[in-house]
Amino acid sequence: MTLPAPASATTTATLGRVEVAKGHGTRNDFVLLDDRDGGFDVSAELVARLCDRRGGVGGDGLIRLVATARVADAPAETRTTAWFMDYRNADGSVAQMCGNGVRVFARYLQRLGLWDPATGELAVGTRAGVRTVRAVGVPVGVSGDAWFAVDMGAVTLPGGPDAVAAGGDAEVAVAGLTVTRPGLGVDVGNPHTVVVLADAEDLERADLTRAPEVTPVPAQGTNVELVVPLGEETAEDGTAVGRVRMRVHERGVGETQSCGTGAVAAAAAVRAWGGAAAPDVWFVEVPGGTLRVTFTLGAAAGGGVGADVTRAELAGPAVLVAEGAVDLGALLA
Repeated sequence: MTLPAPASATTTATLGRVEVAKGHGTRNDFVLLDDRDGGFDVSAELVARLCDRRGGVGGDGLIRLVATARVADAPAETRTTAWFMDYRNADGSVAQMCGNGVRVFARYLQRLGLWDPATGELAVGTRAGVRTVRAVGVPVGVSGDAWFAVDMGAVTLPGGPDAVAAGGDAEVAVAGLTVTRPGLGVDVGNPHTVVVLADAEDLERADLTRAPEVTPVPAQGTNVELVVPLGEETAEDGTAVGRVRMRVHERGVGETQSCGTGAVAAAAAVRAWGGAAAPDVWFVEVPGGTLRVTFTLGAAAGGGVGADVTRAELAGPAVLVAEGAVDLGALLA
């Protein structure tokens, strides 16, 4: 079903109401706002109120759909895209990227009749650059009726090989765990610190109601992923596939049921620790479901010999569950 295009956010806001939708990717949930004309004032207070789980709609963040041409601070490389995903954390802070959010954004465009997966890939403008989305089949043994894959771009380890060899480039203290552990920094367009744990019991014991203490803290803060490697299995085509289990504390949000960029970071860190023989395809189990991460070697910007970089594709479900109108007067009272 294709939904009719709602009235512009500017118009509905003038009347004291704004049309929103609600969606999630592996239970990483978002409030979706159609502001394609770019006339809506998205303040930090409004985002926080909309994302409030008791006084608002509830969500881990807000995704504003807006024409890229209407985004004054859009990165230059995104100017070729029609649509921009303006993503805000639940506390109202601006974020560069959200891997689960991009898939839900694509699903939202599809429902609004602004993109048809049958016509080809969707190019999405984000603060981390252009991300392309395509519809893919649901893997065998995994639930869900609509999966999308996102080209997440380059994945880098800021600490380089030395950090991998040392086990990490940060120290992380997690409430509920008795010792401080090494964490490996991973950049997926936004910052992550990945901590490996010995077993599922440690993962369960971790208290993520409080933000883990990371030393040193990256300038923009960091998301923290706690991961337990689950080993490798053989896919139907005979290739090796890795599997990890993960919990995540997202900056500006707290613990979430899933984090797309965090899943990429977790797989990248475990793959790096595993060495050259580690698989290129990983299934990441999160509390909200399962995601698939595939690594490839691609050309870096500018090209040149030795300029290849590791790139990641993130695949998983995207679900829209509700739509409605919010009374802004009541919300902000």
